[in-house]
Amino acid sequence: MPIDVPDAELKRLNAAGFRGARFHYMGHLAQAATIDEVVDFGKRLANVGWHLQIHMAPELIAELTPALKRSPVPVVIDHMGRVDASLGLEQKPFQDLLRLMDDKNVWMKVSGADRSTKKGPPYADAVPFARKLVADFGDRCVWGTDWPHPNHQGPIPDDGVLVDILSEIAPTPAALQALMVDNPMRFYEFAAPMPRAATPEVRQ
Repeated sequence: MPIDVPDAELKRLNAAGFRGARFHYMGHLAQAATIDEVVDFGKRLANVGWHLQIHMAPELIAELTPALKRSPVPVVIDHMGRVDASLGLEQKPFQDLLRLMDDKNVWMKVSGADRSTKKGPPYADAVPFARKLVADFGDRCVWGTDWPHPNHQGPIPDDGVLVDILSEIAPTPAALQALMVDNPMRFYEFAAPMPRAATPEVRQ
């Protein structure tokens, strides 16, 4: 989204159900604005109740952190900061990500296991990163498949496999409920689901 988008357009999009603006800091994607410009743009997003979503290369996490901590609106980090799963949980970019998550204004999208992996499906090397984020920041994590998987460098993932690993990412009923229901309802202001109608009793 261009940061000079008119306020009227933001209001129109908001009425249509949009709730955030995503900006890229990846070498293979065009960068339209600096991080300082984007954070300043957040002041306008605050007027419509939107958040910023940041898609960044792992080596930029520490560099962008000071600006992200100044954001006037919540910040969602996309695809677990695009960390390289082959480098392990102690790698500097992931530790930088954990420190960024200490800021209560920052949320995490624990998607993109298929982009972090170096082993391929079922993404056993990437699952521990998502599980750690959910374990430590379970009230500020959301999930998505990333369908239709644009700009994917590897084989397009089977979305069923991405769903299957949720039981490893959020291994308790409470963690899964928070990740898949409670957090997105609260963050995106979804309406509460209607209670399921009782199944009529069948008499023999």
